[in-house]
Amino acid sequence: MATDGFTTCLWFDGQAEEAANFYVSVFKNAGVGRTLRYTEAGPGPEGSVLTVDFTANGQRFVALNGGPEFKFTEAISLQIDCADQGEVDFSWDKLVEGGGEHGPCGWLKDRFGVSWQVVPARLTEMIADSDPQKAARAMKAMMSMGKLDIAALEKAYAGE
Repeated sequence: MATDGFTTCLWFDGQAEEAANFYVSVFKNAGVGRTLRYTEAGPGPEGSVLTVDFTANGQRFVALNGGPEFKFTEAISLQIDCADQGEVDFSWDKLVEGGGEHGPCGWLKDRFGVSWQVVPARLTEMIADSDPQKAARAMKAMMSMGKLDIAALEKAYAGE
């Protein structure tokens, strides 16, 4: 891994390697890098996974087996900018696979408890429209959805 830039560290309780492999299977431009293991110095069992470096959508991450002390919350989420409904559907379906939870407004939690926002790029354009009525209609429609439906958002935006 490079020594410049930012790397997001995700804290797991023994699931770092499983999580890294899962995320790499979901995203393009992805791969698993170096795996570090605990030594006799601990605090984890000697030889067990300490960290796994991985890349997903070109972003660098470290999955850390830190223990049960900390859990993920919705206070932080990872946003996926999707070009079309196919990308929204794929990301949504893959990330909730195996025990994830659907949430409101394009949000979900994966089976590890990490929160994600699966957002079509077009929604951002609609909400940023200089016509406040169009933007409000798109926002109202988005607030009523779980997985975001671009066609339904476009209809609301257009006032249909």
